Amino acid sequence: MDLAGGTYDIWPLYLFHPGAITLNAALSLRAHCSLTPSPTGRIVMRSEDTGTVVEAAHWSELSARSELRLVGGLLRHFEVPALEITTRSDSPVGAGIAGSSALNIAICGALARWRGLDLDDETLLHIAMNVEAQAIDVPTGSQDYRPALYGGISAVELRVDGVRRVGLPVPPGELERRIVLAYTGASRNSGINNWEVFKQHIDGNAAVYGHFARIRDAAVRMRAALESGDWPEVGRQIAAEWSERKLLAPGVTTPAIDALMAGAAAAGAQAAKVCGAGGGGCLFCFADPADVPAVRTALEAGGARVLDYHVDTEGLRVSASHAE
Repeated sequence: MDLAGGTYDIWPLYLFHPGAITLNAALSLRAHCSLTPSPTGRIVMRSEDTGTVVEAAHWSELSARSELRLVGGLLRHFEVPALEITTRSDSPVGAGIAGSSALNIAICGALARWRGLDLDDETLLHIAMNVEAQAIDVPTGSQDYRPALYGGISAVELRVDGVRRVGLPVPPGELERRIVLAYTGASRNSGINNWEVFKQHIDGNAAVYGHFARIRDAAVRMRAALESGDWPEVGRQIAAEWSERKLLAPGVTTPAIDALMAGAAAAGAQAAKVCGAGGGGCLFCFADPADVPAVRTALEAGGARVLDYHVDTEGLRVSASHAE
């Protein structure tokens, strides 16, 4: 769940806004990957979420397949011999909470173990990021992989000398008590929205540049508020971030999203924003803990599906035959 500063993590946008950060929390909606030997000597990719099954005699054949492109791209990179790979995600499809990135990390961790490779975290992250860019045909950011790998609540500092994750000393329960996460029911393509915003910025759109500058400022203030436990200020900065983000491009918000947020506000929500690039997927609402039950009810009455979660502090887990 990106709390603030998303999209900045696509190189080189953050270089034009010194001090840029993203803030995020890892959620317990995990992605799962299981690897087993193939009794037929073929590669078999199976997605439990979509019911898709793809087979190939060799990893080199996967470049011509359009189904399960991310999984196929990772198998090609690791040059995996015959196996069966089964994936499943707890996140709804197109939810905007980095489900594909979490699955990517799980697969990378599992395949590295399968191949006997001792990869450091940065190498694993770069493989995941670059293969996903090949799969979706647009640039990817760097923040979504870090919650899946490390867990917890964190700031991702985007600097000229590199990208660095810093864990924040925020009690997970305090965040959970104030944030309601809901799926709007409409999937979205984050790559398309982010790519359009990226192009506008690179082309010198002054309005987009200004929105990004104010998104950075809101993220910086939100980090300070999180670290000091100033929850009313956290809510104000979530609202400030969203007021700028929804103006980045047409389609970031929709009438349906606006209606859900309005209903939540009437029930006591102090702020709300979409997760990821917008246009659908998930949104979250920030409220005083006493108002959270009413906000949940309002979102459900508006047609959204409230997702139960907790902040997951563990990150990637890899066992003998399973990764998540």
